[in-house]
Amino acid sequence: MKGKIHVYTGNGKGKTTAAIGLTIRAVGAGFKVFFGQFVKGEEYSEIKALKKLDNVVVKQYGRDCFIRNEPAEEDIMVARQGLAEMSDILQSGDYQLVVMDEANIAVYYKLFSLEELIEVLQNRADGVEVVITGRMAEEGLIKIADLVTSMEEVKHYYQQGIQARIGIEK
Repeated sequence: MKGKIHVYTGNGKGKTTAAIGLTIRAVGAGFKVFFGQFVKGEEYSEIKALKKLDNVVVKQYGRDCFIRNEPAEEDIMVARQGLAEMSDILQSGDYQLVVMDEANIAVYYKLFSLEELIEVLQNRADGVEVVITGRMAEEGLIKIADLVTSMEEVKHYYQQGIQARIGIEK
């Protein structure tokens, strides 16, 4: 049976957190999980925690900063290498769950195309469940997904000038 495609998108907080929650559930069921994170390269608290879990492999395909304006050539190169590696991982069938964290942002910044992402997803091995996170999911991805959740921001303390805090947002 073909695994499902989940998309967690929207402007609200919680997309990566939801993917981590599913990762923990999958590990609890004895699954092997590959958690690939595009655009980000810093070792956030959630990355440190995931690396401590058995059956989880974590790899980042970003530099030590989040893209703010136009991506540098290095941003594009690292993301494209990541997509190629994740394509091989998805085709291998070695992992029952694969998370492509911030892949929507990678598409938004044109680090790789929506068509390339969809091709990678369509060529995955049977039984591989995939989660794609990030704001601004493209309509083409939403169309092929089996589950789409949009996180809606109703109120956020960032609007009061509160920065990301260790252990809560980073």
